Amino acid sequence: MMESQGGPSPGQTCVLILIFTVLLQSLCVAVTYLYFTNELKQMQDKYSKSGIACFLKEDDSSWDPSDEESMNSPCWEVKWQLRQLVRKMILRTSEETISTVQEKQRGVSPEVRERGPQRVAAHITGTRGSGNTLPIPNSKNEKALGRKINSWESSRSGHSFLSNLHLRNGELVIHEKGLYYIYCQVYFRFQEEIKENRKNDKQMVQYIYKYTSYPDPILLMKSARNNCWSKDAEYGLYSIYQGGIFELKENDRIFVSVTNGHLIDMDHEASFFGAFLVG
Repeated sequence: MMESQGGPSPGQTCVLILIFTVLLQSLCVAVTYLYFTNELKQMQDKYSKSGIACFLKEDDSSWDPSDEESMNSPCWEVKWQLRQLVRKMILRTSEETISTVQEKQRGVSPEVRERGPQRVAAHITGTRGSGNTLPIPNSKNEKALGRKINSWESSRSGHSFLSNLHLRNGELVIHEKGLYYIYCQVYFRFQEEIKENRKNDKQMVQYIYKYTSYPDPILLMKSARNNCWSKDAEYGLYSIYQGGIFELKENDRIFVSVTNGHLIDMDHEASFFGAFLVG
C-alpha cells in the first residue's frame, strides 16, 4: 500500500501521455504550416517577379526560344500569346485603314462596298417598229440637231442588257457618277432616187447628246458622212460608229439622234447604243 501511494497512478500516466501526444501533434502542425507558408510565399514572389519582368522586358535575355524549359514557362507563354494578339490587331487595323483610304479616294460609299462590286453597263439594240425616231424635246433655237432614236430594245431576249442603268424614252439614265465609255452605231439603208441623171445626195449625221440639270441638251459626239457610191448602184448602205469617254453624273441622260431618220435600219446587229463605267 505504501509503494502504490508513492508513484503516479495509471490514470495519471495516461493523462500525461495524452497531453504529450497532443502537444507533439500541435508542434508538428505548426512546423508544417510555417514550412508550407514560407514555400508558398517564395513561389508567389518568384512568379510575381517573373510576370512583372515578362511585361516590363527586364529579363528577355534569360528566355531562350530554343530552350524547352523557357518555352514551358507560364510567363513566356503568356507573353507569346500577347505578342501574337497585338500583331493580329495591328495587321487588321492597318488593312482596314488602307482599305478605307482607297475607297474614299475612289468615292465608294460603305453601302456599295457591302454589296460588293457592281457592274455598271448597258447595251441596247435596234428594234423594228413604227416611229423609230421622235423630235427632240426642249430643243429651242436648234440647240439639238436631228431626231432622237427612241426604238431601242432593252430586254435580255437578244444581245441587249441593262445593269445599274435604265432606259427611259430612248435615253439611258445614269445612276452612278464616273467616267463612262459611250458608243453607238447606226445603220442606214435606202434606195437611190435618180432625178435628171443625178443622184439625190443624202447627208447622214449621228449625234450623241446628254441631258443634265442644264435645260438644253449638251452635244458629246457627232459623226457625218455623205454617200458616195457608183452611179449604177441601186441601193445605198452605210453605217456610222463613234465612241468616247466622258464624265457623267447621277441622273444624267444620254441619247442618240440622227438626220434622215426614216432611212435608218434598226436591225439589232447593225444599230446599237451603249455605255459602261470605266472609272
